[in-house]
Amino acid sequence: MTPIQIAIVGVGKIVRDQHLPAISKNADYRLIAAASRHGTVDGIDNFKSIEAMLEAVPAIDAVSLCMPPQYRYEAAHLALQAGKHVFLEKPPGATLSEVADLEALAAAKGVSLFASWHSRYAPAVEAAKAFLASTAIRNVKVIWKEDVRHWHPHQEWIWAAGGLGVFDPGINALSIVTHILPRPIFITSATLEFPENRDAPIAATIAFSDAGKLSVSAEFDWRQTGKQSWDIVAETDAGEMVLSEGGAKLAVDGKLVHEEPEQEYPMLYRRFAELIKAGKSDVDLAPLRHVADAFMLGRRKFVDVFYD
Repeated sequence: MTPIQIAIVGVGKIVRDQHLPAISKNADYRLIAAASRHGTVDGIDNFKSIEAMLEAVPAIDAVSLCMPPQYRYEAAHLALQAGKHVFLEKPPGATLSEVADLEALAAAKGVSLFASWHSRYAPAVEAAKAFLASTAIRNVKVIWKEDVRHWHPHQEWIWAAGGLGVFDPGINALSIVTHILPRPIFITSATLEFPENRDAPIAATIAFSDAGKLSVSAEFDWRQTGKQSWDIVAETDAGEMVLSEGGAKLAVDGKLVHEEPEQEYPMLYRRFAELIKAGKSDVDLAPLRHVADAFMLGRRKFVDVFYD
């Protein structure tokens, strides 16, 4: 089969660390162009805007959009309108409504739209899902705490309205939880901590439930120093399950039962190729919907100013 001629939009750290290596190692793709205001990719045509790229390189089959979510709708709309398949880096957009509009446009144009959630492809996530399906769940606790200065240094967009703040990493946890739990959950209460000088939260505590009154709690914090925490703990009739290191390891009652090398982005691009070949889309908005609900229901608490 002829390789999918793919282009990247928004050449930043995540593209260099994850997207470019994943594409280069997948025979389903051939990277032929990139568009970015500041970055470039060696060995291919580079442009300052997606408009210029789409006009100059009509052979593009698919576009991977990796710019901040506040700017993604317009680029995705342009690509879909031009008949290109579109891969959306997480979160898929700044609002639920704009992503729903993109999904409808993709269907009308007969192209694939993929709202990617990379943490769902962490090595032990499927094993955790299978374990929880095999037993009764008593409660679930999510502890997702990291150092924003380490992971997002000097990225002002992430603190702006629509940048999600601590929900940028927190949505990774939500993408896993919504995938591994057997029933849908919903938010019952939340407290969002906003630095006095920022328009996005630096921490959040959230309570969830489901139709069966399951208790699920989440603690997100961007002020963690030292060891970072990306854990989901479930008390079950079969013992305590700990999905740790962002989904990399699974333990039950302290015994490691699943661990594999990380392959999140290679698996995302395999999934995107499958969707294109099958003529389908994959746009699950559950994680983003929970973030929107947290902003809707959450009590706002102001905390000390925060400087990068």
